[in-house]
Amino acid sequence: MTSHSKQIAVDMSPFFRLFSDGTIERLPPPETVPASDDPNSAVRSKDVVIDEKTGVSVRIYAPRRGDPPQKLPVVVYIHGGAFCIGSTSTPVFHSFIAGVVERANVIAVSIDYRLAPETPLPAAYDDSWTAFQWIAAHAAGKGSDPWLNDRADFQRLFLGGESAGANIAHDVALRASDSSAGGGVELIGVFLVHPFFGGKVEDKLYKFLCPNSTARDDDPRLNPAADPRIGKLRARRVMFFVAEEDFLAANAANYCERLKKSEWRGEAEIMETKGEGHCFYLFNPNGEKAVAVTARLVAFLKTP
Repeated sequence: MTSHSKQIAVDMSPFFRLFSDGTIERLPPPETVPASDDPNSAVRSKDVVIDEKTGVSVRIYAPRRGDPPQKLPVVVYIHGGAFCIGSTSTPVFHSFIAGVVERANVIAVSIDYRLAPETPLPAAYDDSWTAFQWIAAHAAGKGSDPWLNDRADFQRLFLGGESAGANIAHDVALRASDSSAGGGVELIGVFLVHPFFGGKVEDKLYKFLCPNSTARDDDPRLNPAADPRIGKLRARRVMFFVAEEDFLAANAANYCERLKKSEWRGEAEIMETKGEGHCFYLFNPNGEKAVAVTARLVAFLKTP
């Protein structure tokens, strides 16, 4: 157990505490749910290590095989957790994306990146880019996973995440927009749920996890509106989800307007949930407003 006598640098109770010596206390200890490759379940899942050196892995989800078999859209999902908590096996993230897979009838690949502060940022961004390249290799017939080779339609590729995962997803989308690096794939859509976009005031949490960053709105990973590449985003549609009582909501709205005014010629829209806070839908998934968020995301994934 971490000693409480150490100096607390950032207190994000009841989720975690960061200490000035660079350590973290995760509150409570992480829970996990295993993958299940039961062919009779509504959604099957399995874990695949893609980088033995770093341990970066993905959890792949597939709905029960239909008759006749068909190729399904691909959703690359990056979980939230303030860059320092959570994984593909965290119950709330696992349940959320499994529910989307069942309702939208898609293949999903959830990326398990290394967490800060043990592995400082920008490692989470780089790990996710490595995982995306591994996923994209299947579009060119160079992948190793049979589920993606047999069932994935890379002509209908989506990418997104929530909170910190939304920041990472946006960074990956911009890297993929570079034709020399993106593996030849094009994104149909990007969804950013309650993104962790920063503002003019230094974000102490981000600064602790990424010491080389200014942790302000001039860092394009924290505030994508500052990235000159946004006009070159190769995605037809971008969907923002925000919550009225989330202090980060205004930053997402500002970026949406900046994106619309750039040279990018896609479609961007925002869904705002009134009276709710950051990532509320994960903690009350059966509530009326949470169901509405999931339904809107499913509709986004089903739009041609």
